[in-house]
Amino acid sequence: MAEANALRELVSTQMKEAMKGGDKTRVGALRLVIAALKDREIEARGAGKIVSRADELALLTKMVKSRQESLAIYQQAKRADLAAQESAEIAVISEFLPKQMDEDQVKAAAKAAIAETSAASLRDMGRVVNALKERYPGQMDFAKASAIVKALLTA
Repeated sequence: MAEANALRELVSTQMKEAMKGGDKTRVGALRLVIAALKDREIEARGAGKIVSRADELALLTKMVKSRQESLAIYQQAKRADLAAQESAEIAVISEFLPKQMDEDQVKAAAKAAIAETSAASLRDMGRVVNALKERYPGQMDFAKASAIVKALLTA
């Protein structure tokens, strides 16, 4: 359980520092992260599970992706104020995510996962993507990774 609370404690510590520094934007983004982590913990506790590091990274990745979509919408609508808010939140949340893999690294990881799982056709795609999710949580966009796996399996 200590590992599950480590991220929340880190975020709380950084939020206190941001409060002392008067950085309202950062405080707001960190509050959102803490709330999302608490919600996930409560949800898991109700199901009798423990929130893993992979679950936390998946949650943060989802938060970033949601804000990126909102950012694109705000930019199209020429709402610079809202776009700036989303950009700031993306930057803060991204600090807690591991470095993202580039396309070549994702391809190499996908090839290794295909070999490891002995995948031979598109029917095996789920197994390969699940292996990637276990090994590289929060380090790649799994929608793009799925497309790469599909291309490799059909080649």
